[in-house]
Amino acid sequence: MHDDQPASPTYVVGDVHGHRDELAEALREKGLIDSDDDWSGGEATLWFLGDFVDRGPDGVGVIDLVMRLERQAAAAGGHCGTLLGNHEILLLGMYHFGDTEVPSDFGPRSFARSWEINGGLLEDQDRLTPQHIEWLTTRPMLTLAADHLLMHSDTLEYLDWGEDIDGINARGREILEGSDIQAWWDVWRRMTTRYAFRGPDGADVAQQVMDRLGGVRIVHGHSVIADQLGIHPAQIEGPYLYAGGKALGIDGGLFVGGPCLIVSLPWEPED
Repeated sequence: MHDDQPASPTYVVGDVHGHRDELAEALREKGLIDSDDDWSGGEATLWFLGDFVDRGPDGVGVIDLVMRLERQAAAAGGHCGTLLGNHEILLLGMYHFGDTEVPSDFGPRSFARSWEINGGLLEDQDRLTPQHIEWLTTRPMLTLAADHLLMHSDTLEYLDWGEDIDGINARGREILEGSDIQAWWDVWRRMTTRYAFRGPDGADVAQQVMDRLGGVRIVHGHSVIADQLGIHPAQIEGPYLYAGGKALGIDGGLFVGGPCLIVSLPWEPED
């Protein structure tokens, strides 16, 4: 079957961490937004892999931009989607629970304490509206796009929330729409884990995840590429393909001086 019309492009964006202006500049370079920061990507698909907030100056500004692009892309026949990152869980946990102690055998714990340690900005909390909270709460944890399995964290912990993508997303949403602080904390804790696809078994582990959830390659943020490669973030020029080509890391480490990577799928390294 030959189709003269190429499929509309699919892009993924890693961790933004409050760097709204850098995000907008990177989106403009790809032709996805115009000089007024409005959607100009037509029928393209754009997925954000989470971590809009913390560690950078304007987390709520990032959320506002993405919410607007979601509406504008849909109106243009395109799609803009968002996955939950662990820092969204932290932001929401701080909003709902503050310094309420989380029952623990490991000493005092609270969302407020972890939020502060992990670069939370009071200004972001102050600017959150009920619309922001509702929107964030209803974001999925996982999705398939262009036959790639998209996830925020490079972890196997998602698998404990369900048998498939729909089940995992439904369970995540159920927890975030509830008030069980221990269940919330469990989501935050699990989504901070990383490096599931590293090492000699990485390719096998990645394949096992895709056998269950779908996709021909896993795409994730969360783990900064520079940390994976042992280089300075400023040296990063593109995503990190590893695990025998079965995993693609796209977190350029924007908050530590790396690039805001916007990656077209499928991505292949240049010769």
